[in-house]
Amino acid sequence: MDFRKPRVAVVFGGRSSEHSVSCVTAGSVLQALDPERYDVVPVGITKDGRWVLESPDPARLTFTSADCLPEVDGSRAGVALASAAHSSELVVSEPGGSAPRTLGEVDVVFPVLHGPWGEDGTVQGLLEMAGVRYVGAGVLASAVGMDKAFMKVAFQAQGLPVLPYTVITSRAWATDRAACLEAVDSLGYPVFVKPCRGGSSLGISKVRDRSDLEAAVEEARRHDPKVLVETAAEGGREIECGVLQGFGTNPPDTSVVAEIRIDAKHEFYDFAAKYLPGEQTSLDVPADLPEQVVTRVQALSAQAFEALGCEGLARVDFFLLADDRLVINEINTMPGFTPSSMFPRMWAATGLDYPALVDRLVQLALHRDTGLR
Repeated sequence: MDFRKPRVAVVFGGRSSEHSVSCVTAGSVLQALDPERYDVVPVGITKDGRWVLESPDPARLTFTSADCLPEVDGSRAGVALASAAHSSELVVSEPGGSAPRTLGEVDVVFPVLHGPWGEDGTVQGLLEMAGVRYVGAGVLASAVGMDKAFMKVAFQAQGLPVLPYTVITSRAWATDRAACLEAVDSLGYPVFVKPCRGGSSLGISKVRDRSDLEAAVEEARRHDPKVLVETAAEGGREIECGVLQGFGTNPPDTSVVAEIRIDAKHEFYDFAAKYLPGEQTSLDVPADLPEQVVTRVQALSAQAFEALGCEGLARVDFFLLADDRLVINEINTMPGFTPSSMFPRMWAATGLDYPALVDRLVQLALHRDTGLR
């Protein structure tokens, strides 16, 4: 009888503007997966959507500077998921036209993809159709978690607190721009203008008055034709909490609560503050908060996780306002996942170090069926 190790395909890169962030996350996950327990296969998706068998060396998947960001090597051998009735194999097509070869059946896909065409339910749907288990949220939760507007609708339907907002669609911007601008005016300034289905703070602007609004909308539209504008949480503290799915019928677990404190040169927690070396961003893990606030954050995080029907993992981001109200900023169904990212750091402070966290996510996926559940 074959007692082979479970084969885990780490899928990363992708077509979104968060391609490099995904690569860095993959490097960390590849390094953390125990080769004594798992047969690990790195699968990269190039910026134009080609799937390739990537190098197993995580060292090349690191940030060094804003001008030297890692990306998937498109010159490598192509790879495809060949799904049959009782088997899903990775098939490699070598350059030069040689006969394809198989890497064997895949037991779990770990999709560390950020942004559209990966974190938004598209790859999750592909894996569901192929009957392959995978780490993280399913199709619906991934799609809703990617779209900040529908996310807010789902949270409001469950009575969860969010900031006032308006949505600018591509059609509305083209046909009645004045109405779009007036809707933003009604929120009051300052506001944040965001790509509706973006991440890593790319394309986000803080706008203090009408004069800068159109330029900010156009900047967001470079990343997504659908734009979310919401009231700025002036003076609010940025609070985060990690959530992990429980095994079986157990409820989700929540991590310690953390706070982000950014250098005054940053208007908000932007891409540079999040990822680039040398940026003076303080991540307080755990946060210095009253116990009742911590308890409330953890309870709301679990409620947000279940409101969207999440699985695997999520990070829930909050603002603690000056009047001590908590509002949910967003949920991330595939949060930043390098060892220095907030999600793993919160779990490390809770008692689950990075390799153990990665292992738990793979085990959750192995114990979960595909299809309706």
